[in-house]
Amino acid sequence: MVDMASWSVTATQFLNRVHSRLAARAGSATAFVSQPEPRATGQFARGRQLCAGNLMFAGYLAEAPGTSIWDIEVDDSAWQEEIHAFGWLDDLAAVGDAQARDLAQNWLMGWIDRFGRGTGPGWVPELSGRRLIRWIHHALFLLRGMTPEQSTRFYRALAAQTRFLAKRRGAALPGLPRFEALTGLIYASLSLEGMGAYLDPARRALELECTRQIDVAGGLPTRNPEELLEVFTLLTWARAALEEGDIEPGPAHLNAITRIAPSLRALRHADGGLARFHGGGRGAEGRLDQALAASGVRRRPVEGLAMGFARLAGGRSTVIIDAAAPPAGRASAEAHAATLGFELTSGRRPLIVSCGAGKVFGEEWRRAGRATPSHSTLCLDASSSSKLGARRRIGGIERELIVEAPADVPVELEQDSSGWRFEGAHDGWKRSHGLTHARKLELTLDGRMLSGEDMLFALDAGDRKAFDRRIDKAGLSGIPYEIRFHLHPDVDAEIDMGGTAVSLALRSGEIWVFRTEPGADLSLESSVYLEKGRLRPRGAQQIVLSGRAIEYATRIRWSLGKAQDTAVAIRDLAQDEPDVTL
Repeated sequence: MVDMASWSVTATQFLNRVHSRLAARAGSATAFVSQPEPRATGQFARGRQLCAGNLMFAGYLAEAPGTSIWDIEVDDSAWQEEIHAFGWLDDLAAVGDAQARDLAQNWLMGWIDRFGRGTGPGWVPELSGRRLIRWIHHALFLLRGMTPEQSTRFYRALAAQTRFLAKRRGAALPGLPRFEALTGLIYASLSLEGMGAYLDPARRALELECTRQIDVAGGLPTRNPEELLEVFTLLTWARAALEEGDIEPGPAHLNAITRIAPSLRALRHADGGLARFHGGGRGAEGRLDQALAASGVRRRPVEGLAMGFARLAGGRSTVIIDAAAPPAGRASAEAHAATLGFELTSGRRPLIVSCGAGKVFGEEWRRAGRATPSHSTLCLDASSSSKLGARRRIGGIERELIVEAPADVPVELEQDSSGWRFEGAHDGWKRSHGLTHARKLELTLDGRMLSGEDMLFALDAGDRKAFDRRIDKAGLSGIPYEIRFHLHPDVDAEIDMGGTAVSLALRSGEIWVFRTEPGADLSLESSVYLEKGRLRPRGAQQIVLSGRAIEYATRIRWSLGKAQDTAVAIRDLAQDEPDVTL
């Protein structure tokens, strides 16, 4: 029997190759019809490292001064994706000196020499879209000092990728990849001489994608906050490019921007970073503020849930909770079993975090980061609240979708004169253990105290029978549980008060104290913090409350509050320089 999924992937790859080669043989653009300006912001420090020959992509570091990026062989599709997307061009442009320009021009011409005829892994719609955006953003930086022959080849490569996108934009996966392809096509259609015929089809396709992918509350099916930011950024760029060409963006395009902005504000912590859930990170430094300012949307954060997340804010503290079931279907390819997990930030300092997405550190870390124990929530019997299915190819990449997840996630969110209260529950272990996990979080108005309560219940006769079977299987010793509170690597933690509390020191000078009521064992264990831009996971710590559920109802109360001698406001002026090599 024919594997239809494999056939579809093979057909997509074949058609990409055909159209890339046809596009490369067509005529060339000859000039820009509008003067493009860079809207992307790179990292100066990374650009300096690239100039010095320290090339770090997808968690790999190659020390290769004087070596072309295309001569370095790394057997990892993530490495290939990063270098063919030309994200490094933002960093070199951030440096902007003669050495950085020479390097950027050499690597650009190297790509055109090797892959400009329509070959290589970069000829897929989403990568072509990203590449076109960056080439057009930094065209003035790249063209300065080029020979006429080099300029001609540059324009020919731009035209080839534009024609390729015009034919293959629909082959990109729905969501961020397709938005990247369409934005790149709009950019090229507006900027390059002779490419204007592709503009209206690209605009109509973008309108359709906004209608399909952006829900009424401004969320994405993937529930990935960082991906939502990237889509929002692309939409604002596309709007700006259209308006500069005296073209009115479509209503679905404009409505999507208006809806997304309040959701992003609700997903932002007190330090300006995004909540790290479902494969997303904090977002590139300054990207969120820049995108919100460019959008011109001044609406306040949405009330209630934003893309399935609840936000509690008091004083200088923010708490963001995953208050919905994980994404379903193809949207779950990078989703995490994080239901009822939360993060806490105080001022500029993250305190309680999720471990994050481990994709850049390899397959084992990617799977580990998706599991419930990698989030600040309760884990029952060492099993995740959502289950991953077998690996299957989607969009040419092997992925694992979530095949079993909580079906019922009731939530209540209230605010009164004393602060915020969140109550939520999920039935992720109902079928296997007969237990429902419920969580209550209360944040005071001044943000100095977060009180929590985690409960495990067998709600009805069927649940009690399932629980009894599990108890019998465990030899009447009970079902083990752990409640984990992952700490940011910059938090110094130590057991205090004779083993009944944990003191947490932030770099700002704040001291927080974690306490729990009797009934669960308190311990401090090692953890990891997974973030882009590093060669390996960062070591961290986690607070763990452990015990065994032996009755139909188990309740664990805990609190996390600032020490009494911690000032209401602290001048936290310490600057954290990004470390791009460690």
